[in-house]
Amino acid sequence: MTYLQIQGIRMEFGDIVAVHDVSLDVRQGEFMTFLGPSGSGKSTTLYILAGFQQPTRGDILLDGRTLLDRPSHQRNIGMVFQRYTLFPNMTVGENIAFPLKVRRRPKAEIDARVREMLRLVRLEGFEDRRIARMSGGQQQRVALARALAYDPPVLLMDEPLSALDKKLREEIQHEIRRIHQQTGVTILYVTHDQEEALRLSDRIAVFSQGRIDQVGTGAELYANPATRFVAEFIGDSDVLPAEIVAAHGTHADVRVGEAVVRGVPVHGAARTGAATLLLRPERITLARGAAGGLPATVTDVTFLGNTFHVAAVTPTGDALSIRLPFGHEAAAGLSRGEAVSLSFDPASAHVFA
Repeated sequence: MTYLQIQGIRMEFGDIVAVHDVSLDVRQGEFMTFLGPSGSGKSTTLYILAGFQQPTRGDILLDGRTLLDRPSHQRNIGMVFQRYTLFPNMTVGENIAFPLKVRRRPKAEIDARVREMLRLVRLEGFEDRRIARMSGGQQQRVALARALAYDPPVLLMDEPLSALDKKLREEIQHEIRRIHQQTGVTILYVTHDQEEALRLSDRIAVFSQGRIDQVGTGAELYANPATRFVAEFIGDSDVLPAEIVAAHGTHADVRVGEAVVRGVPVHGAARTGAATLLLRPERITLARGAAGGLPATVTDVTFLGNTFHVAAVTPTGDALSIRLPFGHEAAAGLSRGEAVSLSFDPASAHVFA
């Protein structure tokens, strides 16, 4: 059931359109991530939700009521930023209690809620610790606890983990996922990190040039990208120039090099002519020797524990990445300069006309 509705939001800064008529429905309790590169409009959309910016046009409804007629401090929405915006002169407990004191909650309620939030973020016993003595990961947990202390209907998170190192970032990602499952709060999360989006989200809205290209689960976006941008932004991909030689509705026969591959799913209007073929590295089959399939030459082989990463180049100079599972017979003894033959299931590929 739709809980939060973004309806035709447009944001203009002079002659620049930062957000182009974005619409999105979010279910109550959903973890929705805005994913895209810098300048794609994802943070601007979040700031409009928070009330920091007023859109040129459009509306935002929360539980059927517009938010745009209320200033930021009256929307009762929680926010966590990349910069934690904690009060350095306060203790951990005082930081968490601050939004409750502003709302004039009784002291007994505040004390109980602070203890509850400390348990939630696993910082019991830290209530008297000064913020300056906390690590970056601990400070981010305090920021989460403070944002959730007053039980907001929606929690907005703008690149909250980008300042942390990889190990700590993954640890806090796990904590955010646990907290979401435990509290059921509706979360809108902004990131440019596709792995982070896949790890955390129920659904992902992929932003590109101020628009949403596609909304879906991580698996849906990976298996059935609606645009070339989504295909290349979600997961690793190999891109080859191709030619559609025959179109059959949603599928096409495609020439790649000297080979013709039949029945490849096509995106956009299926028509003959120049096209782009996208392959996932783990869906490419490699055979030793140059017989059959798409010929290529190995340029590098890297062992990554559970997989081998094989870099190769086609006769026309197009680079390819292939992932083979550990123990795959074709990977044993594979060396640079070796001729190989590549093939793939047409159903696993994507053609963009």
